[in-house]
Amino acid sequence: MRAHEIPAGILPAHRQLFYGGDWHEPLAGVYAPTINPAYDEPLADAPVADARDVDAAVRAAQDAFPAWAATPPMERGRMLRRAADILRAHARELALLDALNNGNPVSILAKDADFAADSLEYFAGLATEVKGETLPMGPGYLDYTVREPLGVVARIVAYNHPLMFAAMRLAAPLAAGNTVVVKSPDQAPLSIIRLAELIGHVFPKGVVNFLCGSRECGQALAEHPLVRKITLIGGVPTGKSVMKTAADGLKPVLLELGGKNALVAYPDADLDKLVDGIVGGMNFTWSGQSCGSTSRVFLHDSIHDEVLARVAELLPRRHRPGIPTDPATTMGSLVSRAQLEKVRGFVQSALDEGGRLVAGGRQPDDPALRDGFFFEPTIFADMRPDMRLAREEVFGPIMSVFRWSDEDAMWADVNAVDFGLTGSIWTRDLDTAHRAARRIHTGYVWINNTSQHFIGAPFGGVKQSGIGREECFEELLEFTYTKNVNLKLG
Repeated sequence: MRAHEIPAGILPAHRQLFYGGDWHEPLAGVYAPTINPAYDEPLADAPVADARDVDAAVRAAQDAFPAWAATPPMERGRMLRRAADILRAHARELALLDALNNGNPVSILAKDADFAADSLEYFAGLATEVKGETLPMGPGYLDYTVREPLGVVARIVAYNHPLMFAAMRLAAPLAAGNTVVVKSPDQAPLSIIRLAELIGHVFPKGVVNFLCGSRECGQALAEHPLVRKITLIGGVPTGKSVMKTAADGLKPVLLELGGKNALVAYPDADLDKLVDGIVGGMNFTWSGQSCGSTSRVFLHDSIHDEVLARVAELLPRRHRPGIPTDPATTMGSLVSRAQLEKVRGFVQSALDEGGRLVAGGRQPDDPALRDGFFFEPTIFADMRPDMRLAREEVFGPIMSVFRWSDEDAMWADVNAVDFGLTGSIWTRDLDTAHRAARRIHTGYVWINNTSQHFIGAPFGGVKQSGIGREECFEELLEFTYTKNVNLKLG
C-alpha cells in the first residue's frame, strides 16, 4: 500500500509530542521522516524530542505522580480496562498502521492490540494485590511492610511490535501507582502517536506521556534525576548504554534484550510437529525480527537429514515475502535499509566461513518487491559454533542448523553463547524434557512448542539477554519498593 492508497484516518492526526495531557511541538522544531519499508518511500514526519522535551515530559509525569499514587487501586484498574476496550475497538487500524511503518504483515499484527489489551486487563486485576505483610516482633511492637510506587518510570520500546509493546508496558507501572513516559522506536513511531490520541485522555493529565526521538531522547530519559526506573526492549549494545547511564544515578533497570535462541530436537521427537515448530519458531512472519526467535536449530544425527529436507520444503510454501498490508502476506519486510544490509552481511559471512546455504540467501526477484527491504527466508546447514552467524544475533530471517550426536557436547555448544532468552526442547520423553529444561541456560523454555507468550508466565532472559521479568505478577512488583513500618506500642 503506497502513500496515496492509505485509507483516511489510519495515520495519526497529530505530529507532536504528548505529555502533561496535551500536544506539544518539539522545542527544537525538529521532525524526522518515517518510511514505508515495503517501498522505501516517505510515510509521515514524526517529532524528535531532545533533552529539553524529555525534561518537560518527566516533570509533567512527576507533577501527576502524587495524585495518581493516591488514586484507589480499583479506580486505576477501571482506567486500564477502559484503555483495553479502546485498543480492541481500533485493533484493525492499529495493525495497518504498524504494517505500514515497520513492514510486518498486517495479518499477524492484528493480534498485537488484543494481546496488549489482555495485558492491560491482567494488571488491572492485580492493582489491589500490591500488598505488604506483618512481621512478628513480640507483644511490644507492630511491624508491617507496604509496597510503594517508585514515581516516574521511563519505558523505551522496540520497532518490531511498537503498538503492542508501548500499550502493554504501560500496564504494570500504572497499576502499581507510577506515572509513565514512553519513548517510541526511531524506525516506527507512528502507532505510538496514534496510541496517545486514543488513550492519552483516559488517564489524568501527566499520568501517561509519549515521546518520539532518537538516541538523545533515550539518553536524556536514562539520565533524568526524576526518572526512578528505566526499562528497555532492544538490543544488547543499547541495553548496556542505558545501564551505564542509569548507574550514575543508582537507577534500577529492567531490560529485555537480544537472543540467540536454540531449538533442540531429540531422536524421539514427533517429526511432523517438529518441522512445523522449527519453521514457526524462527518467526519468519516478521522476517526473523524477534528477540525470541529460535535461530539455532540442533538436530540429532539420526533425524537431521530428513528434518532439514522437510523444513526446506515447507519453508517457501509457508513464508514468501509480500506486501505487508496485503492480508494474504505471510512474511513482511525488514524495517530499514540498514537492517537489510546487516542481513546481507551475515549471509556473506556464513558463506565465507563454510556454511552450506540450503534455502534463500538473497532478496526476492518479484518486481512488486524490488523497492522494499525484503529478504527471503534463509537456512544455513553444516554450521559450527565458532562461526559469526552461530554467535551473534541477526534480527533477520536466517536460521542456522547444527548436527549433534553427543548430548553433553551439544549442551556445551547451546549454552556457549552470551545470550539466554528462550529455548525450545522437542522430545516425547517426559524425563528427557525435564532434564533438558534444567540444562538450557535461558529464562524461558518451551517444550514441544515455540514462540508463544502467555500472560502471567514470566518472560525475560539471563546473561546478556536481560534483567528482570515481565508479563507476570513479578513485573508489577518491579515498579514498587518495600517500606517497613515499626510501631512501638504504648
